[in-house]
Amino acid sequence: MQSKHTICLLNDSFPPIIDGVSNAVVNYAAQIEAKHGHAVVAAPTMPGADDSGYPFPVIRFPSIDTRRLVGYVAGYPFSPETARVLQNERAELLHVHCPAASAILARSLRDVLDTPLVMTYHTKYDIDIAKAVRSRLLQEGAIRALVQNVSACDEVWVVSRGAGENLRSLGYEGEYRVMENGVDVPRGAADARLVEQATGGYDLPRTTPTFLFVGRLMWYKGLRIILDALKLLRESGLDFRMAFVGDGTDGNEVRAYAGELGLTDRCFFTGAIADRETIRAWYSRADLFLFPSTFDTNGLVVREAAACGTATVMVAGSCAAEGVSDGQNGFFIEENAASLAETLRRLCAAPETMARVGKNAQSELYISWETAVARAWERYEVVIDNFRSGKYPSHNRLLDGFFKYQGELMDALAQIDRFGLEMRDELRADQQEMREKLDTVRDELRRSREDLFGRLNREDPPEARRRTGEEKDFWKKLDRYL
Repeated sequence: MQSKHTICLLNDSFPPIIDGVSNAVVNYAAQIEAKHGHAVVAAPTMPGADDSGYPFPVIRFPSIDTRRLVGYVAGYPFSPETARVLQNERAELLHVHCPAASAILARSLRDVLDTPLVMTYHTKYDIDIAKAVRSRLLQEGAIRALVQNVSACDEVWVVSRGAGENLRSLGYEGEYRVMENGVDVPRGAADARLVEQATGGYDLPRTTPTFLFVGRLMWYKGLRIILDALKLLRESGLDFRMAFVGDGTDGNEVRAYAGELGLTDRCFFTGAIADRETIRAWYSRADLFLFPSTFDTNGLVVREAAACGTATVMVAGSCAAEGVSDGQNGFFIEENAASLAETLRRLCAAPETMARVGKNAQSELYISWETAVARAWERYEVVIDNFRSGKYPSHNRLLDGFFKYQGELMDALAQIDRFGLEMRDELRADQQEMREKLDTVRDELRRSREDLFGRLNREDPPEARRRTGEEKDFWKKLDRYL
């Protein structure tokens, strides 16, 4: 029988920010809470966030809104309140999903909470760093800090072999374990009525091939290859439609480039869609999913499309292509527009091939979050046992002493805060007790007054009236006091 551990999942993004890693954290937490133990999520504060609908607690630590610069908020990880709440939750393992602010928070709290620390490396963060930071010197410093945060963990997971190779290329020298993510799209096409509701407002003739991209609109996801290939298709006379579902910091440039290429009547941009059933409807409507990205380390969207019976065109040798066979459950191209255009021309002439490969992808590539998190939970058990048995090295890497001190300081501030809350609660309790006693005295005095008036009314009328007048004056004064 499994132990009901409490796992704290930490990440730098969480809804309403939508990306692959925040989606992974939501599904990890939901599966843990439903089938294994107890999950707690720690993420930066986010304007407009509403966490009330989740079946697990979400702890928000302070942040700075930097979305206009990088598309994300910047978390401030030194939060005594977060330390206090996690101590109350009795977290037994910290699982961090981003090697930035949330990793700093986890490193600061690991000794205070006396828990092991696991890191999942999801994506090629060096590319995001290069886009956000122009200075080469600052880029190198940020990457060194990233690698230090990863190296400080007790165990490191990667979502694919390609992700592990990327981590090695940045200077990481430790071991890692491949732990694949799942998808939250159920196996099978969406209901036809839902597909019509989600896509009916766009010009998508049934007899015309429809291509799809789902994800952040960032150039490094191969979007220029897609648009240039579509221009070649148009010039060759082939009719088609293309839908881009998602948004990102390059979104305006991507839409403008589609206009420059004369594709606005064939390319549709839906913007970001949060509803998963609507996204499932788009996967089900498409004939092919286009994903010529060499940036992504896992390509969950490939498996989401596969869940709906839609095959993906991807770059041979990319991380997204891991576990995929060309012509069997997916299609491979070279990393250029001409190769993509030629493949699309060939497949549009053979719709039965697209359908067959899509069905194969559905049966061979699909992995649910239920399966993925069940595997992770089995490993959690091993990590917790290894930690309690002293099998992991002590925390004596670069800056570990600083983070331990920072964690102790956060804990001390949390203890002071907790003491203040306890004192406030005690004072409130004392005040309540005093109010209750005073109410009792008031009730006794009022009952005495009623008894006295009753006796006076039974005495000699003139005398009773005189004494009653005196008593009423007395009680009026007493009532004002009470």
